[in-house]
Amino acid sequence: MYDVIIRGGDIVDGTGAPRRRADLGIRDGRIATIGDLTGAEAVQDVDATGRAVTPGFVDVHTHFDAQVFWDTTLSPSPLHGVTTVLAGNCGFTIAPLSADPGDGAYLKRMLARVEGMPLESLETGVPWGTWTAFGEYLDHVDNTLSINAGFMVGHSAIRRVVMGDDSTSREATPEELAAMERLLHDSLAAGGLGFSSSWARTHNDADGHMVPSRYASRDELIALAAVAGQHEGTSLELIPCVGPFEDWALELMSDMSATARRPLNWNVMAVTAKNLDECLEKLRAGDHARSRGGKVVALTVPMSFGVRLSLDSGFILDALPGWEHFVSLPRTEKLDILSDPERRRRLDEQAQQDGPLRMMANWGRMILFDTVAPENEAFRGRTVAEVADELGVSPWDALCQVVVADDLRTSFGTPNPDESDADWAARLQVWRDRRALIGASDAGAHLDLLASFNYATIMLDQAVRRRGLLPLEEAVHLITQRPAELYGLRERGRLAEGWWADVVVLDEHAIGSDPVAMRYDLPGGSGRLYAEAQGIDHVFCNGVEIVRHGGFTPARPGTVLRSGRDTADPALD
Repeated sequence: MYDVIIRGGDIVDGTGAPRRRADLGIRDGRIATIGDLTGAEAVQDVDATGRAVTPGFVDVHTHFDAQVFWDTTLSPSPLHGVTTVLAGNCGFTIAPLSADPGDGAYLKRMLARVEGMPLESLETGVPWGTWTAFGEYLDHVDNTLSINAGFMVGHSAIRRVVMGDDSTSREATPEELAAMERLLHDSLAAGGLGFSSSWARTHNDADGHMVPSRYASRDELIALAAVAGQHEGTSLELIPCVGPFEDWALELMSDMSATARRPLNWNVMAVTAKNLDECLEKLRAGDHARSRGGKVVALTVPMSFGVRLSLDSGFILDALPGWEHFVSLPRTEKLDILSDPERRRRLDEQAQQDGPLRMMANWGRMILFDTVAPENEAFRGRTVAEVADELGVSPWDALCQVVVADDLRTSFGTPNPDESDADWAARLQVWRDRRALIGASDAGAHLDLLASFNYATIMLDQAVRRRGLLPLEEAVHLITQRPAELYGLRERGRLAEGWWADVVVLDEHAIGSDPVAMRYDLPGGSGRLYAEAQGIDHVFCNGVEIVRHGGFTPARPGTVLRSGRDTADPALD
């Protein structure tokens, strides 16, 4: 007797091999049989006739560290076929903590600033004070989730615990670095999947300082990478900089990887036909690392998307000249300013000053994606310029009128760019390069700014179904076995007898993402961008159905992946 039999589907096993028609039997959370199960009995029978049966998708760059407490489904990722996620990236984690409540207060404000998580959700949705050690955090999360989740150990959290306020003012002393090394050792021994950090210029905290990891010396980064290399089944993740790589970035990533004897992945590469040469130039980091005995892999997001802005969170808009103070104000004070013609005029004057983001203050070209107030319903989907003409006011005044009526909950921004066959062909060239990997969804972060949690269904829809650029077998390989191998995941990322039963049943002729829209379901009432999927019939995690015909089941069979137990040392070839 099997727990589940998935009958009559095309097995696309994740290796890239040609599909084959077979049944798949699941017992005790694992794949027991792939073959002819005619006459065999099961507690649950799934008819997969005309469907592809694939491994669950593996998303290696998420920020679900806080969402695990208020949304144990980790939605909407599983609706799009994801069964395993890696969180704790960019050095931004909420563990370990010290007994000083100021550390938690700092980290939640930092996350709100750099990762676009509403502060009120972080304050009310996370049980701060119930853990200090990294292992205690993992214990809190284990056996509560719909899918599997592994967590990196974040550099900024470690620095904050050891150095307190000084973590955002100076380099560490030898004694402080030794304390960080001990804390990282303890966190990895408890199951952390590796070490993550950032030197990106865009990463600044709520007080206007660089985040703690940006104050670290090169020697500190390499020393902490070396600690990761002393624990089985760990990896490295880093954002070295934004923009073209200088030689120091190649040297740093290569030396971190070679010292640890672990692969290092960096974030993020968005590929188009126009920037393909620049992207290929960045992939030289992989060659440089290989020459040192290391491995450096670029994460690439497989589609383009517009940016959605909000005057509630103000993320990105706080980089406009003079706007940093405005964005940090409470909602009521923002509403007062936007309701006052003279004060909002001065705010716009500041935004129109010369600067690298002045284009973001071209209010007329913005599209109103989501509105809330009934009187704004007719404006949804239109440009601000069109609304301004109808109201007989300037685009900025029109936007303020809509936003005030919506209590700041308006979602507006730039449209999704038109994508050519040449853009997708350029991406395919990068996907097939061993120095790059599909990932970088940022799921769980930038909740009202961007939506790339649906990267897998969009990639399968656009690259496979609509454009026919690659076969389904290869596409599935790129989002299952390849990312699983990067992190050394044991017995995941493929459909094979004896391996964990993380399985997706999908309709390759209907696969895709629903349109993205705001959903106001976060703790404290804040909103997030959300989309369901088409063509995902069933999703199983560890042998238990978690998604059925587009909806979640009550099951929570996911496990917290721990280094060594659930991962082996990743290959460097």
